[in-house]
Amino acid sequence: MSTAIPNRPVGVGLISVGWMGKVHSRAYLALPIVYPELGIKPRLVIAADNVQERADYARDVLGYEKITLDYHDVLNDPEVDVVSICAPNFLHAEIGIAAAKAGKAFWIEKPVGRGADETESVEKAADAAGVVTSIGFNYRNAPAVEHSKQLIASGALGRITNIRGTFFADYSAEPNGALSWRFIRKFAGSGVLGDLMGHLADLVQYLVGPISEVSGITKTIITERPVLQMGSGTHFDVIEGGEKKPVENEDYGGALIRFADNAIAAGAVGTIEASRVAVGPRASYNFEIYGTEGSVKWDFERMNELEVAIGRKGEHVGYQRIMASPSFGDFGSFQPGAGTSMGYDDLKIVEARKFLEAYFGGPAKNSNIHDAVAAARVVSAIEESAESKKWISVKPATGTTAAIAK
Repeated sequence: MSTAIPNRPVGVGLISVGWMGKVHSRAYLALPIVYPELGIKPRLVIAADNVQERADYARDVLGYEKITLDYHDVLNDPEVDVVSICAPNFLHAEIGIAAAKAGKAFWIEKPVGRGADETESVEKAADAAGVVTSIGFNYRNAPAVEHSKQLIASGALGRITNIRGTFFADYSAEPNGALSWRFIRKFAGSGVLGDLMGHLADLVQYLVGPISEVSGITKTIITERPVLQMGSGTHFDVIEGGEKKPVENEDYGGALIRFADNAIAAGAVGTIEASRVAVGPRASYNFEIYGTEGSVKWDFERMNELEVAIGRKGEHVGYQRIMASPSFGDFGSFQPGAGTSMGYDDLKIVEARKFLEAYFGGPAKNSNIHDAVAAARVVSAIEESAESKKWISVKPATGTTAAIAK
């Protein structure tokens, strides 16, 4: 006996047609193919970008019905139900607040604000409007990560004692890499803290619970970079012999951390580090979580693998390499068996699924604005600690998806 598939159309608006705007668009288009049982049918209604060429791309290549150079047109369009906000960091809070006031559910990339205060202003607007929100914390959607979360919650690792997380990348390791907006505080806020440490703070809290206290350190390793005219390129551009100006935010950030009493990892401690100038790691975003009965390791560079050790005895004591399979998270929606890997864009399809399911009143498994606040408070506390050279308490956030002790 067949079960009728619901027909749930949803009008999509996009703000900013850069790399991430393209990724969001592909995720919406793929959703009915990957998850046909949901019956969700995204319709690409209107895209905004302040560069005509990128707006044209949204219409001619991505398939948006309408384009505009003014993002307010997206928010004012009655055919738009949900909005993807993929603009540069310094516009996130402004656009997020405007989207909430327009009554639009929104999926926004991180960091939502240039620090905790801006992020909280978006939270306040979203809560007042009662709109569904989702945040671009895509690494939590990896099936191996979801499986790790289940192992931890089940008690298979015993009592969690300590964790180690490192988000190391080389995307700014070139000293002649352009001085884009990412390196200027008024546009980006913090540097690698807002960019990568925000992801790591979210991932750790999603897996093992709220961080309650930090002792941080930061450093700017490449102190000057060649100037790039705003809007003319990206931080991946290399400029030889150009005029150089100071880098205004940090290349490296690290912290000792303690977990809150209500975390699954209550009483646990750990270290988290992030670098955008590491030479060697390309995108080595990883965690190690240790318990009294076992541990798990994961690295984004080997996204479809997990190392698991449970127990202290036997011929196979120690880490076992496990390939993600249909029993892990959303893996079965993409691949029929272990060994055929998922990719980065697939994580954003999972993210789109969680966002739109929540929008239609289904399970609220998506990251939300409260998760963004929780991560931002950790980042801001690390900055404050690095400056004061003291331990800083992290104000608890409510309404998050953090792993809380039962």
